[in-house]
Amino acid sequence: MYLDYFGLKEAPFRITPNTEYWYAGGQRGEILAALLYAISQGEGIIKVVGEVGSGKTMLCRKLVAQLPPGVDSIYLGNPTLSPDDMLAAILSDLGIETVESGRQARLAQLNTALLARHETGRRAVVFVEEAQGIALDNLEFLRLLTNLETATDKLLQIILFGQPELDVQLADPRIRQLKDRITLSLNLSPLTESEIAEYLRARLAVAGYRGPDLFSAALIARLTHHSGGQSRRINVLADKTLLAAYAGQTHTLTPAHLDAAAGDAEIQPPTRSTRQPRLPRWAWPVAGLAAGLGLLAFVAWQTRAPAALSSPPVAPPHAASTVGTAVSAPISRVTELARQTRQWLATAAPNTHVIQVASAKEAAQAAVLLGSLSAATPQPVRVLHGLSRGTPAWMILAGEFPNRNAATAVMRTLPATSTGVPFLRTVGKMRSVVLPTG
Repeated sequence: MYLDYFGLKEAPFRITPNTEYWYAGGQRGEILAALLYAISQGEGIIKVVGEVGSGKTMLCRKLVAQLPPGVDSIYLGNPTLSPDDMLAAILSDLGIETVESGRQARLAQLNTALLARHETGRRAVVFVEEAQGIALDNLEFLRLLTNLETATDKLLQIILFGQPELDVQLADPRIRQLKDRITLSLNLSPLTESEIAEYLRARLAVAGYRGPDLFSAALIARLTHHSGGQSRRINVLADKTLLAAYAGQTHTLTPAHLDAAAGDAEIQPPTRSTRQPRLPRWAWPVAGLAAGLGLLAFVAWQTRAPAALSSPPVAPPHAASTVGTAVSAPISRVTELARQTRQWLATAAPNTHVIQVASAKEAAQAAVLLGSLSAATPQPVRVLHGLSRGTPAWMILAGEFPNRNAATAVMRTLPATSTGVPFLRTVGKMRSVVLPTG
């Protein structure tokens, strides 16, 4: 092996999920935080989708390792289990040695066990891996398990980990009730080139490497192409590349070593039809600058255009609104509003409605949007830092309404913005997607 040759204490790129090698980049850290928060709320079914080798099992194990006190984990890793076998496996994980015969008897046994835990302040979460391989009827049975509850709390929470085919299954109208129970949907996206560079350095450091970077920028670009950004492929290719360099008795890793590794592992680069087009590395700063200038120009045009078209009289100074300004709000204001929103969500009624009027990926962009709000924006204005379609975002919320009808009446008076059409959100749903502000 190459361990001594490269000054390593252990193999850094084994494909066995070892949480010591957990990598929080590529939004994995944010997703973990979202999952822990959703579990703390104890509501609904959670879904995590990712391609083969994207790190779902690693995420699952890291999540289990960080569960808060009072939460028991139950693991279902075999998608072919029948409902009766699922019940037996769940009961076994709960420490019940003698499992009753028959489904109804096992359901009663499970309900009794969960109620006993609830009385001592404990809850249970079922982690289901390879969920895309579970038959529709069995997925529906899992949903029925979430009906086990007290007057105020669910006794069992379910997290589904699966490949993209799981979304296809959930689109089947026969299990639409299951889809409606999903309160949080997350996606593990492929790692980018810069994230792969961090990922390699992080794993090498955990394994004891203390030298200069082994993988050059050019080699990482080539590795990104071969792996498609999937962590399992990255591990296999990196391991075999080190082995190829060791065989050649050189500490300099080359594209030839990587190509030999890909050939040995029979890994072909993803086809163009399955990969998103990628700009050259030099183009990203230019694209980012252009996008930023474009957003600022749009905001400035939006705030000036009404005056140019209708030429209304100038309002006296006292008529100005605290939010009706074209100047970007301080980023500290964005994060402070997000903190206040988190506190508000913890105590507000679940059916309270707000209107989402805009969103941005970065706090700086949210500051621009916040500063561009008109005087007609419903008050109070809040900022939600949370997951939007599985991706962290800063969402601008307006108003506070006791029910859907009241919120809809106001929302219909609002125009579309540069970031989309306003839509309604509820406190209950937002609680499941909120993220820490820092």
